Amino acid sequence: MAENKVISINEHNEKLEDAVRVILKGIGEDPKREGLLKTPSRVAKAMKFLTKGYDEDPIEVLNGAMFTEDHEEMVVMKDISIYSMCEHHLLPFFGKCHVAYIPNKKIVGISKLVRVVEIFARRLQVQERMTNEIAKTLEDILDPHGVAVIIEAQHMCMQMRGVQKSGSTMITSSMLRGFRSDPKTREELMNLIA
Repeated sequence: MAENKVISINEHNEKLEDAVRVILKGIGEDPKREGLLKTPSRVAKAMKFLTKGYDEDPIEVLNGAMFTEDHEEMVVMKDISIYSMCEHHLLPFFGKCHVAYIPNKKIVGISKLVRVVEIFARRLQVQERMTNEIAKTLEDILDPHGVAVIIEAQHMCMQMRGVQKSGSTMITSSMLRGFRSDPKTREELMNLIA
């Protein structure tokens, strides 16, 4: 039976650095050129930071900050800055995320809403999936009367390459429970984030 080998952080970094050297050579650059000598290390560190969401558990974050409260009105956290990486081209997309929920006797610390968004943003993503992941996680843990997540983002994979249309914004939403079934609730949310 083969043993499972645990790969150390240093081994991961070395593999990332080697991959960057391959990319540099592939585009016709010399990884030994003075200006590029430290690039593999810098890129490896940047990639670890930009994908740190894989090492974090949103459920753990939420479970550590839930409180019983007799509040059943809408809670909205708007304009959460997001920076993520498109999984198709490894190019950034960035914008704003709005999160709303209607508590069912449980509220969560507001900084935890931001942390959950950050955890999912710091993974290779597509905006549609990220929107749903945030909403579903809040629904599963808080068991609220409703959850809504709206993300507005600009994608560099479309602006820097491909169709090269700058200033275009993609909007995705995930409306669960009361936000999906009640048009007045949805309308109230849209007025609050406008």
